[in-house]
Amino acid sequence: RNIDLGRTSMIELEVTGMTCGHCEIAVKKAVMRLDPQAHIEIDRSHNKVVVQIEQARESVAHVIADEGYQVA
Repeated sequence: RNIDLGRTSMIELEVTGMTCGHCEIAVKKAVMRLDPQAHIEIDRSHNKVVVQIEQARESVAHVIADEGYQVA
């Protein structure tokens, strides 16, 4: 799901494979490398990552997948 906020979009992704706090940190760091100004919320128990970012959904999904997590 994408919500357009002008130049910034709120992107909601289903991300599986996150099993601990270290996984959350890895996902956050990957997104922050893409856009240091991104706002990231992770709900590991529901496999949900919400990102407010000025990048395309595909770019965000790609950097998370590169960390080894499955993105739906």
